[in-house]
Amino acid sequence: MRRTVGALLRKELLVELRTLESVPGMSLFAVTTFVVFHFALNRSSVEGDLGAGILWVTLLFAAILGANRLFVADADQGGFDGFLLAPVDRSAMMIAKVLTMLAYLVVLEIVAVPAFAILLLGPPLGPALPELIAVLALGDVGIAVIGTLVGALAVQTRARDLLGPLLALPLLVPIVIGGARATAPLLAFSHASDAPARWLLTLGLYDLIFGLIAYALFDFLLED
Repeated sequence: MRRTVGALLRKELLVELRTLESVPGMSLFAVTTFVVFHFALNRSSVEGDLGAGILWVTLLFAAILGANRLFVADADQGGFDGFLLAPVDRSAMMIAKVLTMLAYLVVLEIVAVPAFAILLLGPPLGPALPELIAVLALGDVGIAVIGTLVGALAVQTRARDLLGPLLALPLLVPIVIGGARATAPLLAFSHASDAPARWLLTLGLYDLIFGLIAYALFDFLLED
């Protein structure tokens, strides 16, 4: 199974490198959104709850753009049929897609977080960066798993561009809440406290639950 996942992951990343369909659009959307907030809020800087909310909501909507495109090439070019005919574990595609989405999110955040710090953030980001990376990592896992699950469901429908975001947004709201609550103390001017452990545990538990749900359902979604 490891070889199958590796082959599928290489294929996904090579396709993205050649076409540049998802990551540049996600990154441009995030930076543009921060620019809009910079002028729309009419304030010199943001911090704490407001800064965390802006960061996570922007990352969420940018991530949905990538999740919506995750299975389009497979559906349009017969990738599903070829994979189903191969004598491999069906869960390999799910794992490869989740890892692909995680790679998209890492690149997105490498671009978006510095842009957020430059355009909007008041307090310096350096002291909080290690903890922020941990919070983002937990959020990324949940976004990748839910995005993969919803993408596999929506791509089989005619209204996939509309249905994907409509299904994903309610499922991703707890991740945005947990991520924003865990990030808010890190973006305060005083940086007096660490990320609350209960919100980190909430994110971890949510990731685990949806990881198990996706693993249980993905075979049926792929075959249908």
